[in-house]
Amino acid sequence: MAGRGRRVPEEVAVGGFDDSRIARESDPPLTTIRQPLELVAREMVEVLLRRIDGTDDGPRILPTELVVRASG
Repeated sequence: MAGRGRRVPEEVAVGGFDDSRIARESDPPLTTIRQPLELVAREMVEVLLRRIDGTDDGPRILPTELVVRASG
């Protein structure tokens, strides 16, 4: 962020979400949260089907992973 007068990660920590390709390829590479997208999709379908049939059992908590890179 030299254009704004700040240096990453020396002065500002920057993080992302979803561990996209741009997070890995940016300069510096971004610290991010990785989600199991296939599991998220399966759980969303399960929640939708349970809501349709009236057996929704509440919120779900899915695993995530912190991927530490040079930005944080």
